[in-house]
Amino acid sequence: MIFGRKTEQAPCTVEVSHTFDSLHAHVRFDNGAVVYPGDEVLVHGAPVTASYGEVVVENRVATISRATGVERLWTRLTGDLGFMELCEFSFSEEATL
Repeated sequence: MIFGRKTEQAPCTVEVSHTFDSLHAHVRFDNGAVVYPGDEVLVHGAPVTASYGEVVVENRVATISRATGVERLWTRLTGDLGFMELCEFSFSEEATL
């Protein structure tokens, strides 16, 4: 599609690690789906949290919104020119104590 966004559902595995050796969050698509430049991913469900020393692994469903042809081209052009120096990560939930 050139001007319209296509969405697809994909089963995924979410791994969140909060240990001395590693602090990371990874999403693996269980059906082999691949995310391309400009695509957006929304993992459904409550936030996955790991206390210090824990590694939490959960099975979820994600919605992948595929970028349009124009969006994909723009992402590749601006990325190749060095405009993408800062990655922005957004989490929709705030941690509560």
